[in-house]
Amino acid sequence: MPTLETAPGITVHYTVDDFTDPWVPGPTVLFLHGLAESGEAFRPFVPPLARRARVVRLDLRGYGRSPALPADHPWRFDSLVGDVAALIRHLGVERVHLVGGKIGGTIALAVAARHPELVDRLAVLGGPASLTNMAGRTPAWRAQIASEGVRPWVRGSNAGRMGTRMVPAQLQWWEDLMSRTAASTLEGFLQMVPTVDVTAEVDRIRAPALIVTTTGSGLGSVDEVRAWQERIPGSRLVVLQNDSYHVAASDPDETALLVRDFLFG
Repeated sequence: MPTLETAPGITVHYTVDDFTDPWVPGPTVLFLHGLAESGEAFRPFVPPLARRARVVRLDLRGYGRSPALPADHPWRFDSLVGDVAALIRHLGVERVHLVGGKIGGTIALAVAARHPELVDRLAVLGGPASLTNMAGRTPAWRAQIASEGVRPWVRGSNAGRMGTRMVPAQLQWWEDLMSRTAASTLEGFLQMVPTVDVTAEVDRIRAPALIVTTTGSGLGSVDEVRAWQERIPGSRLVVLQNDSYHVAASDPDETALLVRDFLFG
C-alpha cells in the first residue's frame, strides 16, 4: 500500500484500484472515510467506479493502516484538510472527484471550498457541514472508550449510526472494522470533532456537488441539510428513506450508483 508523509511525523496510507483501459486517460476519484474507519469503508464503491476511474481510498491520519496517533496528538481540522490537499498533489493529477462520508464528507466540503482548483466534482454522503451538535455525545464516548475499550463503544453507538435495516452479519463486519481503530487516536480525535463547522465556507464551493442524506439522520434533519446544501451553486440533494446517518454503509449499492451516475453521467 502506498504512503505519503503529509507533515513531519505524519504518514498516511492509501489504496489505489484502477481497472481503466491503460490507453484511455481517466479521472481520479478520492474517497474520505468517517470516524473510526478506514478506506475499507468504501469497499462496495470500487466495482462500480474502478472501470471508469482510478479509485483512491485514503486512510486518514491515525486510522486504518496509517500509524495510530497518541492521545495528546494536537488534532486540527485544518491539518486533515491539508493532508487531503497534499495527497491530491502527490497523485500527480490536476483535479480529483472527491467523495466523503460522515466527517469525511465535512473534510471534502472544506477541501472544495479552500482548494477549488483541486476538486472537479464533489459528493458528500451523510456528511454534515457542522459537527458542533456532537458536543453532547463525545464526552460519554471518550469515557466509555477509556474504561471499556473501542469495541464496546462501537457496538453501543452503531444503532444510531447504522440504523435498523442492517442484517447481523453486516453490523458485525462494521463493528470489526471500526474496532481496529486505536483508542489513543479516538481520544484526541473526539475532542476535535465538536469544534468542526464549515457552514460559513460552503458558499465558496464551485464544484458541482451531490449531497446525500437520509430521512432519519442523527446528524441533522433534511431541512438542516438543505439549508446549507442550497448555498452551494448548482448542487443537488438526494434524500434516502432510512434511519441511519452513515448512508454509505446502510445503503452502499444505492449510494455507489448515485455517485457513479453523478460523476460519469
